[in-house]
Amino acid sequence: MKIILQPLFFGACVLLGCRCAQAQSYPQKPIRLLVVSAPGGGTDILARTFALGFSDSMGQPVVIDNKPGGGGVVATETLAKATPDGYTILLANTSHSVLPSLMPKLPYDPVKDFAPVSLVALTHSVLLVNPSLQVKAVKELIALAKASPGKFNYASGTTGASAHFGAELLKLMAGVNIIQVPYKGTAGQLTALLSGEVQMTFSTMPPAMPLIQSGRLRAIAIGSPRRTPALPDVPTVAESGYPGFDIGAWNGILAPARTPLSIVLRVSAEIAKVVKNADARERAAAQGAELTSNTPHEFSAYLKEQSARFAKVVQATGMKAE
Repeated sequence: MKIILQPLFFGACVLLGCRCAQAQSYPQKPIRLLVVSAPGGGTDILARTFALGFSDSMGQPVVIDNKPGGGGVVATETLAKATPDGYTILLANTSHSVLPSLMPKLPYDPVKDFAPVSLVALTHSVLLVNPSLQVKAVKELIALAKASPGKFNYASGTTGASAHFGAELLKLMAGVNIIQVPYKGTAGQLTALLSGEVQMTFSTMPPAMPLIQSGRLRAIAIGSPRRTPALPDVPTVAESGYPGFDIGAWNGILAPARTPLSIVLRVSAEIAKVVKNADARERAAAQGAELTSNTPHEFSAYLKEQSARFAKVVQATGMKAE
């Protein structure tokens, strides 16, 4: 018995020692942070805020690589094919949980091809209208849309993100016909609303806040389950007559599958440090985002829960990928 166990014990110690050494030596060069959206979108703004603290914590530069396209498919596929060494990671968003239901033939397996690392932020979404539209509440917007069936449009950016998902859920719950007009990214959809090409859109709050504060766009409801301190007087859609409405967004870090567990745990631990920084939390809160973190195991369970939740709504709304 001893003759058998001793080599096994020795081998386990060697393996553990290798993993510890690997984690201690990582990182030794810049880390590439893939971002699923174009510059200026909510995920991009969060990525740049997060990258500053993460770079300091990790002791290496964090290089942001925006790869918009396909509702996040381009960046996510890039991650799936990356070397699993911890030097390429992805700041994913809610669309990662929605796309499997919208696009069954994705060029990657949304579960098997990735190693969940940690949540980074929970972000409020906001329902916006052009100030020229004489509505200040959700019920007024729905009444106006019902009075002109098929003539109201909403702007969507990334497939499956807040603008697309939120509008389709509101249409279902309110029984109203509002036409989707897709644009390239958050910047495109907000520009369309500013110009009056469309009447409404949902957006995550970071890119929308400057436009709300300047009065160029009007926020009439929050799409998350609770109000945000950034806009304390704006009610939720649920409060406005549609209980259960929830399109709160998330952002989190994914690594390629087969990334060594020691590195995944190291990155997760560093994220936990960054999100506890008071200055970073204050900056995020001012933009309607709440920094947070969890363990890789907890994040994996969270992703499964989110995918199941969104799948039910996609089925109920009949959403389609554009």
